[in-house]
Amino acid sequence: MRVAVFTEPHRGATYDDQLRFARAAEECGYEGFLRADHYQAMGDTDGYPGPTDAWVTLAGLARETSRIRLGTLVTSATFRPPGPLAVIAAQVDRMSGGRLDLGIGAGWYEREHRSYGIDYPAAPERFDRLEEQLDIITGLWATPRGERFTYHGRHYRLDDAPALPKPLQRPGPPIIMGGRGRQRTPELAARFADEYNVPFKSVEVAAVLYKRVAAACERIGRTRPLVQSVGVVVACGRTEAEAQRRAAPLHEKSALPPEDPVIGSPARVVDRIGEFAALGVSRVHLRFTDLADLDHLELVAAEVLPNV
Repeated sequence: MRVAVFTEPHRGATYDDQLRFARAAEECGYEGFLRADHYQAMGDTDGYPGPTDAWVTLAGLARETSRIRLGTLVTSATFRPPGPLAVIAAQVDRMSGGRLDLGIGAGWYEREHRSYGIDYPAAPERFDRLEEQLDIITGLWATPRGERFTYHGRHYRLDDAPALPKPLQRPGPPIIMGGRGRQRTPELAARFADEYNVPFKSVEVAAVLYKRVAAACERIGRTRPLVQSVGVVVACGRTEAEAQRRAAPLHEKSALPPEDPVIGSPARVVDRIGEFAALGVSRVHLRFTDLADLDHLELVAAEVLPNV
């Protein structure tokens, strides 16, 4: 099982906080460090000292780590035009020596868009834009050197783009898509994704979502493998009291949909991962709430990683 860590710096974390956590995760043997792409905290916290841009952060981490994979889970397609995003991601992939995963989605948190002056169209248009973004990003990366890329869509138009730079990974960084959508999400994942992620849901809900994506892959005749992954919220402790202390932030009011966290001993985390493995999951993203709690990170590394 590939085990990565997932963080939400918009809750309140500096770049140095993230660097410390990413380096510790690398030393502990986690496979990846992925972060949310949000500009505003959700719930009761004010998010002080403020958000850090996901791609600025990943560029810095690319130069200050050496082995751990880096990525977004997930970048909002509403935040950046697809041409510049393709350039940014390709550059970060090269800066990291080919360690980037590009998680991308349609965007969903309206409040942060309004707060920072970012357009927030209705859901059908957001998914239309996401589809065009995926067409453009993959098209730019796949264009042979020396040739030009042109794309005329409903929402984006590129004329004679030089399609540079190229990412180090070929044909490009693995694309992660996820979510609970019934139609557009499975269709887009089947067409474009290298990894389909179910975020923070129960085993039973995840099983239904994986079947939807598998059916979409079958409809279009996809033959290349699609990694099934899952996000799991963890609040782990050597004692029940320690686990409950770490779970306290999970009880705060939030704009997020209901989640299914694992609260308790490392053995409980191992058991939950085993249940997902039985569904065909091969990558797990463990969400740690407190980036200052390196003991939590080390406990899971010592007691969970060797057993999955």
